[in-house]
Amino acid sequence: MSGRTVTKLDAIAKEILSNGGLIETTELNALDDHSVEQHMKDVIEKAGKVDISYNAIGIPQKGIQGIPLTELSLENFSLPIRTYTETHFITAKAAASRMVKQGTGVVLMHIPNASQISPPFVGGMVPAWAAIEALCRSLSVECGEHGMRAVCLLTTGIPQTPLIDEVWDIHGKSHGITFEQFHAVMEGQTHRKRLTTLDELTNAAVFAASDEGSAITGTIFNLTAGMIVN
Repeated sequence: MSGRTVTKLDAIAKEILSNGGLIETTELNALDDHSVEQHMKDVIEKAGKVDISYNAIGIPQKGIQGIPLTELSLENFSLPIRTYTETHFITAKAAASRMVKQGTGVVLMHIPNASQISPPFVGGMVPAWAAIEALCRSLSVECGEHGMRAVCLLTTGIPQTPLIDEVWDIHGKSHGITFEQFHAVMEGQTHRKRLTTLDELTNAAVFAASDEGSAITGTIFNLTAGMIVN
């Protein structure tokens, strides 16, 4: 596992190790293509191959969401589009180039329900998520015949993740309601009347990346509990 913040890496590693798991961590900026490329070389040198790549980068949303497009600055509109597209391209390219040579491997991506319905006051986030989804399809069509797969996991906001607290607080204020009320609105929009859990995302990711999920590629894996239906 890699990330920019060592303290966060250490905390997660401690939890995994205390439960009998194995983990190695690396301090890494996923927006630095040279560093990501070197990290991938190090992984290949040590492990011999790369099986799964999953980019879970996030950026603070204050000044990004909760503002009408007519009042949003160009910089704050462009920031998520530039950040999310660049980092997913960087990490996916580094992994996919090895997976094609190996003849196997899975690139996983993750987008929220808002990517499909374009709610108000999300700024440049919807275009950013749409770009991630499009990148997933492009990777699949170019690399699928060489044994590599690309899957985009689609969930609701997940209450166990820290960034969603910030996002829902922003949108609650934008709509003139409390955080708790906005949370309840989100739950009410699903068929299950509850939101995707972290366990459900994890289990789906494991399945999608496994041999049992070998026919899944270039598509969205919908885990929105009915909030988004096709």
